[in-house]
Amino acid sequence: MRTAQRTPPLDLVRDASLVWIASGVVGVSFGAIAVAGGLPLWVPVVMSLLVYAGSAQFSAIGVLLSGGGPFAAAATGLLLNTRTAAFSLAVAEHIGHGRTARFLGAHFVTDETVAFTLAQTDPVRRRTAFWVSGLGLFAVWNIGVLAGALAGDALGDTARYGLDAAFPAVLVALVLPVLRGNAAVRRSAALGACVALALVPVAPAGVPVLLALAGLAAHGRRRAA
Repeated sequence: MRTAQRTPPLDLVRDASLVWIASGVVGVSFGAIAVAGGLPLWVPVVMSLLVYAGSAQFSAIGVLLSGGGPFAAAATGLLLNTRTAAFSLAVAEHIGHGRTARFLGAHFVTDETVAFTLAQTDPVRRRTAFWVSGLGLFAVWNIGVLAGALAGDALGDTARYGLDAAFPAVLVALVLPVLRGNAAVRRSAALGACVALALVPVAPAGVPVLLALAGLAAHGRRRAA
């Protein structure tokens, strides 16, 4: 955690704040949907603290609200969260070397944190970016979920606000610098995108993103060659 002791550059805080805002907005949606669907307030709150994975949480809540049991909900969330194993490998060297840093850092590995970290240009900024984005996201997500859960039915249909578009827009902005000037990464990303788009109509939510990691495997083979 030594890297988090220094004051982070203002540009990192500014850029990360865009992701925090999107996270908070979607967190409000998650909390509201869960409570409006009939679940106790503590369920989305505790899930956000312990699981802390937006897509997995939405899917698990969807299973519960549709009549599925807790084991089915947990299995669904676990399946969607397996993609973070590959994400963890991508940022492992930027988390830190101490046991405490790695233990806490593993909990903060998300799509957004990884994208924000890898978008930086040098190891020092990447480590700082990981902790700035990770700590901020965790705080804002949980505050948003609590606010949404307390609001409950008052928000009405959260889909009408276009909340589902917030995260994709931010992620695209984060990954563009990585794609610029690297043809091999662009080809691998294009392959992953094609796989995901082809599976969207037939696969459960989150699974297309998981299987899009085929593009990452192709990039690894090119590097080995």
